[in-house]
Amino acid sequence: MIAGLKREREVEEDEEEEVRVKVGRSHGVEDRRSRHCPYLDTINRSVLDFDFEKLCSISLSHINVYACLICGKYFQGRGQKSHAYIHSVQFTHHVFLNLHTLKFYCLPDNYEIIDSSLEDITYVLKPTFTKQHIAGLDKHGKLYRAYDGTTYLPGIVGLNNIKANDYANVVLQALSNVPPLRNYFLEEDNYRRIRRPPGDIMFLLVQRFGELMRKLWNPRNFKAHVSPHEMLQAVVLCSKKTFQITKQGDAVDFLSWFLNALHGALGGTKKKSSIVSKVFQGSMRIFSKKLPHPDLPAEEKEALLHKDEYQEKMSESTFLYLTLDLPTAPLYKDEKEQLIIPQVPLFNILAKFNGNNEKEYKTYKENFLKRFQLTKLPPYLIFCIKRFTKNNFFVEKNPTIVNFPITNVDLREYLTEEAQATEKVTTYDLVANVVHDGKPTEGSYRIHVLHHGTGKWYELQDLQVIDILPQMITLSEAYIQIWKRQDKDDGAESHTGA
Repeated sequence: MIAGLKREREVEEDEEEEVRVKVGRSHGVEDRRSRHCPYLDTINRSVLDFDFEKLCSISLSHINVYACLICGKYFQGRGQKSHAYIHSVQFTHHVFLNLHTLKFYCLPDNYEIIDSSLEDITYVLKPTFTKQHIAGLDKHGKLYRAYDGTTYLPGIVGLNNIKANDYANVVLQALSNVPPLRNYFLEEDNYRRIRRPPGDIMFLLVQRFGELMRKLWNPRNFKAHVSPHEMLQAVVLCSKKTFQITKQGDAVDFLSWFLNALHGALGGTKKKSSIVSKVFQGSMRIFSKKLPHPDLPAEEKEALLHKDEYQEKMSESTFLYLTLDLPTAPLYKDEKEQLIIPQVPLFNILAKFNGNNEKEYKTYKENFLKRFQLTKLPPYLIFCIKRFTKNNFFVEKNPTIVNFPITNVDLREYLTEEAQATEKVTTYDLVANVVHDGKPTEGSYRIHVLHHGTGKWYELQDLQVIDILPQMITLSEAYIQIWKRQDKDDGAESHTGA
């Protein structure tokens, strides 16, 4: 209680100071020191890192937090007796930035600093993108130099693996290289006015994802990597700890949850679209036929098959990604006792959606035969290749290599006849490829992404970024892929409100 009152008093002191400054300005009076602060050369940009939660390092409060621009630590308040004020006196660190208002102050003298040389710091804290800047992102491959001297391509930027969050990093990096989705989130005005019910925390995902997109694509970064700390904290909170920073997760589970959560937080429903459904949602027909229990006598099975509930039924369904099943991996070894890693062409596992191939699905009580056919293809198509089988006691991984071309994958034959007549473009090119290496429960993730401006491929694994030859991509144990439809319009305009 006392701590709470103390915090409120600190906030009040800061607000009173703000009012005094504003009143002074309105009367044409400005502190002469504001434009001539003698301490600007003490600012140390190399220690500034705005990727972490905006918490006072002493009180752990979110309220009224300032960054010390000399040591990079965060402190609360700036009135006398506040943590920032005491820090400025104890360590003679004088320049502070309010992380909410983006105003600079000199402490303990407590005057606002006005100087255009500080604009690079506010831009790193809160990057902004104009429509012209966004429209040109995929038209060139200009390298930029970070403050620490490293060169980088915006968008092709490493993400910190805080402990065991590489499963989330690869998904976030894949989505950041989908231009229409990225463009929507680079411009905060697209989602700023979306109304959410009181107490709804899910919109935090939208805000944090937008902030992360702007950091990943910032051409004026101080360092050539980004920490997804705040984004992942929102994931832990909004998923009720289903996905964690400290425990390895499954990238497909995370992708599925994240896309659906984003869609809902943006006001999307089954009928109402969002940028997520506009970019990724397709539709299919599902033909389902109930099977009699296998232990029944033949005559009973035959009789049941004539009943209504055992006739084939058709339903329409939407999807945000397609699950591709791998054939069971053979267990035979070659003459040197090495396990042979099987290979399968992509088109073999896509045959699941040709409308003819039937697959048996078993539930606790019933068995069904199902076949699938696509009715609408999205601008960006996600494949999830089912590598893991969960049994009662352990998880098995299928190591089969999928052979796929990187460009010109035509999906016309998987569409219904009506859809073939209406869908003009059905050819896709690969833009992102997530790979799982190692054992099922303790392996690691990496991602291959296409940089649209240069046409070059890069491999990202946490902070490591290297360029890679396209032919090397097909040799990996692909787990998630994002394919882009070969539309003439690249979707650069698709960032306007959903």
